[in-house]
Amino acid sequence: MINSHDNPPHLPSTLHDAGTDILTTRGAAQLLGVAVSTVQQWVNAGQLQSWTTPGGHRRIPLAAVRQLLRGAELMAQKQAGALPLAPAPSQSAAMPPLAPPGSFPVGLDEAARLQAVMDSGLFDSAPEPSYDRLVRLAAQVAETPTALFTMLGYDRQFFKAKVGIAADETPRSVAFCNYTVLGDAPFIVNDATRDERFRSNALVTGELGIRFYAGYPLQDRGGRNIGTLCVIDYVPRKLSDQQQWALEQLALMMSEEIQRG
Repeated sequence: MINSHDNPPHLPSTLHDAGTDILTTRGAAQLLGVAVSTVQQWVNAGQLQSWTTPGGHRRIPLAAVRQLLRGAELMAQKQAGALPLAPAPSQSAAMPPLAPPGSFPVGLDEAARLQAVMDSGLFDSAPEPSYDRLVRLAAQVAETPTALFTMLGYDRQFFKAKVGIAADETPRSVAFCNYTVLGDAPFIVNDATRDERFRSNALVTGELGIRFYAGYPLQDRGGRNIGTLCVIDYVPRKLSDQQQWALEQLALMMSEEIQRG
């Protein structure tokens, strides 16, 4: 779990450059409370500032780590109700540019959940027939034009499998799936224009025009919600009891496929 430190504890000399505010990858991981591999993923994705020394060693500014810690603390406070949730930006484009993290709800275990996403090896990976088949079947069961296997990274929502949409990702700040991964139950929005959480969302007000969303959390072996199976329509609607049951079964099948990986 990421903890906030205004004054980080002293680090052994092997974890930082003596006399400077520069950390090694291992030192940053220790402060953030995550695996070294997770820090490397964040660095590679441009989510954590770094540079490489002439000798080929990665170095990370302590200030960048502190900024990430503060952002995680603010997101946790928002989720706990201590701070108001900031609305997603309202834009006319169907896929708005990336927004900084903090404008969406997260669980108190977000750091561990993000590590589970990276550890799965599925984020930013190529399409796989097994997931593609389950997503197509979900669209048929729900009778919706769009269905997705989404994965929520630090600031991006990646589509591991998809039908009915051309994009491969969206900013996480506009992802309906942020709410789905907060719990174990399906998250359903019958008409997004009537929901205060989404009526100003760019995916609702813009060209895409989402109206209906139903998301089902997908879990890894450790029980972390690393993504969702979701179905989307562009008109308000409801699912029948039979459709909801069938989608729950497909989500279980997809979770089992993830756990076998």
